[in-house]
Amino acid sequence: MQTYQLLNSDEHSNFLKKNGLNPPDYRPDIAHQVMQLVKNPVPSFPNNALYVKTEKGVLFEVKPHVRIPRTFKRFAGIMLQLLQKLSITAVGFSHSSEKLVDIQDYVNGVNNDTNLVYVVGAMTHGNIDKDYVEDYLSISYYPLSAAYCISMITNAVERKWKIL
Repeated sequence: MQTYQLLNSDEHSNFLKKNGLNPPDYRPDIAHQVMQLVKNPVPSFPNNALYVKTEKGVLFEVKPHVRIPRTFKRFAGIMLQLLQKLSITAVGFSHSSEKLVDIQDYVNGVNNDTNLVYVVGAMTHGNIDKDYVEDYLSISYYPLSAAYCISMITNAVERKWKIL
């Protein structure tokens, strides 16, 4: 019987290198951190949604009522099921962008009935595909973890809508 695993750079580094793959590209732990955002009130507000796009181009929405597993091991099992069965029972951000903004000023400047999509790279190295992004921003001179970047965006939206 064939079994599948969600590859990650911590546990499968040797396998990835042996097969000519770049271990830093295999970081589902970053997606796990970002998906913890559904515990925050912002994704459940109108005009907000959390989407995750895989390296293979699979895009899925994380609904506000979904309970993301606390442990990474359980998360990996759920993600594996999602990616196999495709179900379970565009603003881009980069520190390399030349357009540095104060995220609070940016969020405050957006009309309340405008639907925004924040695209945050959940990888340690590489770039976001800018083809589907209308505005490409940086909110720091320095590289940030995806979780911290999302936290800054979420905090700015919370302050704008006074949902703290």
